[in-house]
Amino acid sequence: MTVTAVRPETSVRRQQLAGLAAAFGIGSLFAIQSRLNGGLGELLGDGIAAALISFGTGTVILAITAALVPGIRRSLGNVWRAIRDPLNAGGLRWWQCIGGLCGAWMVTVQSITVHVLGVAVFIVAAVAGQAGSSLIVDRLGFGPAGRQEFSTLRIVGAGVALVAVVLAVSDQLGHSTGLLLAILPALGGVATAVQQAINGRVAQTAAGGRYGAVAAGAVNFGVGFAALVVVFGIDLVLRGAPNALPGNPWLYLGGACGVIFMSVAAAVVRVVGVFVLGLGTIAGQLIGSLVVDLVAPASDKAITLPVVAGTLLALVAVVVAAVPNLRRT
Repeated sequence: MTVTAVRPETSVRRQQLAGLAAAFGIGSLFAIQSRLNGGLGELLGDGIAAALISFGTGTVILAITAALVPGIRRSLGNVWRAIRDPLNAGGLRWWQCIGGLCGAWMVTVQSITVHVLGVAVFIVAAVAGQAGSSLIVDRLGFGPAGRQEFSTLRIVGAGVALVAVVLAVSDQLGHSTGLLLAILPALGGVATAVQQAINGRVAQTAAGGRYGAVAAGAVNFGVGFAALVVVFGIDLVLRGAPNALPGNPWLYLGGACGVIFMSVAAAVVRVVGVFVLGLGTIAGQLIGSLVVDLVAPASDKAITLPVVAGTLLALVAVVVAAVPNLRRT
């Protein structure tokens, strides 16, 4: 019997391609989550309450999962020990475990802006922040893949992604209110790049293979939920209670989407890096947002030719920036 050996560079390339495909998938899932959280926020009349519900359901899912799976509990123990002794190899600084704050911000922004901007415009605004900031995050070495230098193609890829965003929102240029509101998801995109990087660090420290990624998601949701409880308490005092809970059960699945999104991203970022993960999710977000706005629109804004053209251009940006990484071994 003859066994054909797989060359190391071939194995690495396959892992990177699988990682890029996974990034596209979680980007599409993010578009669905945006629609769900935006719809919940609109019906509640309170984006913070919607964000709290989304993070709360995700936290409950992960708490139950951790209680049932010993491997996740061991990974969480590894994270705790690393935080207590950050000078040891694999140690974590406390600030490397607050990715949940970034996630809480993004989910709150989803709940506030999606029903006004529509999913497609919300996503491309978030892309504007994510595309450039993920390049800088990689350069600073925040992610578990370590410090990655700037390259011509990576910079060109980020630039093309930003041009795609401008093209996609070009119909909004005459509406100052919409453009000002789009600043919020753009800042959310910046937060997403930072979140993906430091969650990847947590997953690496947690170890345990797939359990490490789930443990990183649990830390992310726990921190974000705690922060949102405090913010919601202040919101309750200042603005009063939100509207009654809607009866549509689908609107409460945003947290479950987030659990999948965060856990998979924490695992994939170790393979492809923050920048390629960001561009892969960008492509998934844009395609997914077009589908969502066609099937279940969040606003009365129609899908226009510039939005479609911007989506296609963003896909070109993914290819330009990712292919050199896939070639490298």
